[in-house]
Amino acid sequence: MRQLVFLTGAGMSAESGISTFRDAGGLWENYDVMKVASIEGWYEDPELVQQFYNDRRAQLAKVEPNDGHKIIAGLEKEFKVSVITQNVDNLHERAGSTSVVHLHGELTKACNESKTRIYDIGCNPIHAGEKAEDGSRLRPFIVWFGEAVPMIEKAAEIVSKAEVIVIIGTSMQVYPAAGLIHYAQRGVPIFLIDPNDVPAPRNVEVIRKKASDGMKILKERLAQMYV
Repeated sequence: MRQLVFLTGAGMSAESGISTFRDAGGLWENYDVMKVASIEGWYEDPELVQQFYNDRRAQLAKVEPNDGHKIIAGLEKEFKVSVITQNVDNLHERAGSTSVVHLHGELTKACNESKTRIYDIGCNPIHAGEKAEDGSRLRPFIVWFGEAVPMIEKAAEIVSKAEVIVIIGTSMQVYPAAGLIHYAQRGVPIFLIDPNDVPAPRNVEVIRKKASDGMKILKERLAQMYV
C-alpha cells in the first residue's frame, strides 16, 4: 500500500467549529497568544492558562469530526495513511484515523511539570492547584512556544518515506513544523488544500477549497492516480 502522509493544521478542524488563532474572529483577537500558549505565560499566570485550555476542552466536547476528517480515515482502506497534525484536538482519532502524530501535544491529556507522566483526562477540566503523582503542578499536555517539539523527528521520518503528501489547513509558516516538507523525497506528489491564498512551491498542486470539499476532490484525484 502506498504511503500517504497528511500534514494538517487549524483549517482542518475549523469546519467542525474549533476556533483558530489566526483567522478573523479567531483566538488571537481575544487572547495574547504568549499569555496562554507559551511556557513563560504558564509560569506567569498558570490559572489563566488552565482556564484557557479548560475552555478549549469544553468546546471540543461539543463538536464532531467533519467530512474531511472522515475521508482521511476512510483512505486507510486503500493506503497506508499517517497523519501529522499541528492540532491538539482528537478529531482525527474520533473520525477513525489510526496513525496520528500530534506535534503540539494533545488537549485531552494532562501531565506533570516535567512531562514525564501523562494522564488521559478527556474533555474534563484541570482544577486550580491540582497535582500530579510526583507532587508537581498538573498542566495541559501541550507544546507551548518556548518548548521543544519532541515528536518532530518522528514526523520527519514519516515524511521522508511518503509517496504522496497532502497539506491541509496550514500555511506551513510556523517552525519546526514548516520544515517537514523539506524531508520529502524528490518527485513525490504534494497537494495543498486551503481556501486561502497561501504560499506554495511550484511543485505543489493547490486545491483552493475548505478541508471537506478539498478532500472530496483529492479522493477522486488519488483514485485516478493509484486505485
